[in-house]
Amino acid sequence: MYINLGHWPSHFKRFSTVIIPKPNKQVYDSPKFFWPIVLLNTLGKLIEKVIADRLQFHVVKNDFIHSSQLGGLKFKSTSDVGVALTHIIHSGWVKNRTTSILASDITQFFLFLNHHLLTLSLEKADFDPRVTSFFADFLVQRKTNYRWNEFSFPTYEVNVEVGQGSALSPILSAFYLSSLLYILEKCLKTLNIPVFLISFVDDGLFISQNKSIDISNSQLFCSYNVLLSLLKKFGLSIEHSKTETFHFNRSHGTLNPPPLDLSPLGGLILCPTSIWKYLGFIFNWKLAFHQYIDFYLNKAISTVKCMKILGNSTWGIDPIQKCLLYRYCILPIASYGFQLWFYNKVPLSYPLKILRKIQRRAAIWILGVFRTSPTEGLKAIMGLIPTKLHLHKLASRSQLRSAALLNNHIIKTLIEDVPTKSFPHSINMLTDRQKNSVKGHLIDSYNKLNGIFPLFSQLDSELNPGSRIINIFQDWFVFNLANKAKNDSVHSQQLDDMTISFSISSHMAIVVSDASIKNNIATLVSHIYIWDKPLIKTVHHAVYVTSTEVELFAIRYGLNQAYNKEDISKIIVITDSIHMANVTTLS
Repeated sequence: MYINLGHWPSHFKRFSTVIIPKPNKQVYDSPKFFWPIVLLNTLGKLIEKVIADRLQFHVVKNDFIHSSQLGGLKFKSTSDVGVALTHIIHSGWVKNRTTSILASDITQFFLFLNHHLLTLSLEKADFDPRVTSFFADFLVQRKTNYRWNEFSFPTYEVNVEVGQGSALSPILSAFYLSSLLYILEKCLKTLNIPVFLISFVDDGLFISQNKSIDISNSQLFCSYNVLLSLLKKFGLSIEHSKTETFHFNRSHGTLNPPPLDLSPLGGLILCPTSIWKYLGFIFNWKLAFHQYIDFYLNKAISTVKCMKILGNSTWGIDPIQKCLLYRYCILPIASYGFQLWFYNKVPLSYPLKILRKIQRRAAIWILGVFRTSPTEGLKAIMGLIPTKLHLHKLASRSQLRSAALLNNHIIKTLIEDVPTKSFPHSINMLTDRQKNSVKGHLIDSYNKLNGIFPLFSQLDSELNPGSRIINIFQDWFVFNLANKAKNDSVHSQQLDDMTISFSISSHMAIVVSDASIKNNIATLVSHIYIWDKPLIKTVHHAVYVTSTEVELFAIRYGLNQAYNKEDISKIIVITDSIHMANVTTLS
């Protein structure tokens, strides 16, 4: 409705901004030492999330987002940046080339987005005029008041940025930046500068590969100059103090690369260091991830030690909750970006030793046993698989994910069957000998998939938000939730009355389903009643399944059996899992 009217209500444009100082700062004499936390209207955030979901589907489906643009979008993450970057470096090494990186950061990117230019970009992308009008109104007349501890300042207009904290902020900023990337790529091709681009939100990378670092520095200098001029036209600028350069070389000797002088462009003289930190990854010039592994595994060990305050063998949370904390809080830290250092024929003795140490400490804390208890027995009781097998499982899932990515995703483009000149680092641009020499997660995915990709599109029209069964036939579904405030006798009487009222017609079927798991054995029951008479009674058993799976199967089995009966126009489902009942309508 709001899009049809081209209007965003004013009460959704009012928000509060709470100022929180960043920790561990010696002085607080600059705004960048503080975090502005925006508190938005909750209902407005829900509506924005629905709009953002549909806008992102339309933008990605029509290929409006640059393929090298990662972050802020679905199916794209920091791990994709790390995997793509390490593959590019390895593919350059097999050609005896040094990979040179120039990393830059746009100054307060979200704050200085030009609203008029964003609206013009939406018009250029051939969006419906009502959509363009809606976003033109969405971006203006926004009001906020700042809060500092107990102090509250007056409300005033902030007609800048794209709404910090808004669900629409990531997709609108990505769409805005995509125009710049397309123009930048075209300018570099026109100037014949062989530089590859990767962008993660407002952090950009120029990647150059040559046998001489001096040649790479000259190409990076020219690319930086082109970027500065384009950003100036877009009303943006680069924060020179955050610009970094780094070189990757696998030579056995000491690497002493020359500095990159950006002072003629208003920048600094960049001297490469031995370590480069980017998006949480820690690189050195030989791609030996010892510091990176140490950092995250030590962080995971520290987290395990801190969790001891949550309980022990006599008090605190129970072992099941401890195990969940380990799986969802410790393992993700220890395995962050594992694709960079876990691949075929790579030495793993050191990281696996630390991972086993983490798992043992966690097992002792979870079960509350003695330190002398055997490790294998602890793992068996907890139901944890060995760390190496866990990494193999994660790697296999990541490789299968590569096959299901969108066609314009940078990972999918690097492993695609048909090589393109716009992606010179694609695996199929390498010779067979070079393919055998390249190492990394991406080449493992390529070898496993063997050029065969599933016929599955995440951009199919049936997956378009708003095209599911519950959206198209919303009048056909009614959910009657139980009132938990009433006692069981009242609720039972309501069920009896409803069952009797629906049993007077032969065109109605009642499906009663339930499922449970005991001792790892799942039992599901599905009964179908017509004319108040039991027509079908089924009982199924299964092992190694989750409660979610058996509840869903019980409901769907009952629906399928009732649907196959003739002259059935209405089906009533009685279940204690309303979540699974909702899931059946989303397929």
